[in-house]
Amino acid sequence: MSKILFLSNGHGEDISGSLLAKKLIKHGHQIHALPLVGNGNPYKNHGVSIVGLTREFNTAGLGYNSFNGRLKDLINGQIIYFLKKLFLILYIHRKYDYFVVVGDIVPIFFAWLVKKEYFLYLVAYSSNYEGKLNLPWPCKFFLTSKKVRKIYSRDYLTAIDLSKQLRKDVKFLGNPFMDNLFLIKTINNKNKIFNITLLPGSRIIELKENLILMLELLESLAEYRYFEKKSFNFALINQFDRNNLKFILQQRHWTLKKENLSKNNLTSNFKNIFVNFCWNSFEGILNNTDLVIGMAGTATEQAVGLAKPVIQLEGKGPQFTKKFAEAQRRLLGEYVYCATEYINKKHQISETVKLIIKIIYLIKLDNNFLLNCHRNAISRLGEKGASDNLINDMKDLLI
Repeated sequence: MSKILFLSNGHGEDISGSLLAKKLIKHGHQIHALPLVGNGNPYKNHGVSIVGLTREFNTAGLGYNSFNGRLKDLINGQIIYFLKKLFLILYIHRKYDYFVVVGDIVPIFFAWLVKKEYFLYLVAYSSNYEGKLNLPWPCKFFLTSKKVRKIYSRDYLTAIDLSKQLRKDVKFLGNPFMDNLFLIKTINNKNKIFNITLLPGSRIIELKENLILMLELLESLAEYRYFEKKSFNFALINQFDRNNLKFILQQRHWTLKKENLSKNNLTSNFKNIFVNFCWNSFEGILNNTDLVIGMAGTATEQAVGLAKPVIQLEGKGPQFTKKFAEAQRRLLGEYVYCATEYINKKHQISETVKLIIKIIYLIKLDNNFLLNCHRNAISRLGEKGASDNLINDMKDLLI
């Protein structure tokens, strides 16, 4: 059996990498992980050993983030941190038979530099952004290397496009970060209550501001009796302290109704709308929702993968900025909506309220709307079983 090192750089990348690693361990391979961004918690949760020290940065990379966010990370040592990771890989690479790269040019470069044979899940790039994928220099050179055993893309269009560009086989076999969500059973909604999920994101540095903007939106919705019987559910990360949430709600004159004894749920209301704030419930909430209001990265992708229509709220970042939101719409397709023409925050919220009402009516009255959401989901994110598909495609080339 092989000894394999996973290189990944991002939250969604770590989720996919950890699921692939778990499958390979079951096949008898020895697996370690080296997350280049963040603490690699998905790997730890699946019992995969982490190599080296880890550190969380505010923006989790240098992609579609605000300039201030990128600058802050650079000042805080992101470049030095990556150089240390590079030296670590140079030191340990001979211990491994293969690398599995999940991400973009940074881990690809690391694998190429040490001349290690590697499998690549190119989750960070998509032809859906521009219609044709313009790989950053010199990524195309790295991908044509004979050291690349297999390349997997994140969607159909990219697989077709890259196969032509590289003149080698690029496959789309689904996205592993969807696998756990497909396993969740939906709850029978006997009362036919319309469920709306709110995703304020997972970056602590911006989560509070995102949450407050979403609360302002809900406070506007409370002016309409139409929303009284709608169910609203926030999916929050564990790092967001419930006492901090209570303080924010009290400051905004919300009423605390009840607190679940398991500490996974808190219910509050503003006028006639009731909102559940939930921890450790993301998969269940997302599977059982009808509509998503999102200011998140990977979580929004997962919502689209489950054929849920999404409405964005542009934020200040460092991650979920106007630029990030626009790129996300190109990546995920026409069933991600956003109010983009506004003069101030009050106007942004009022335009978003109109958009929410419009999409609810489409869901309820247009028989083709949800069918088209499903077709888009398959094209953009794929179907269930992605981890098994990738592992089965890899295994014949592994020692």
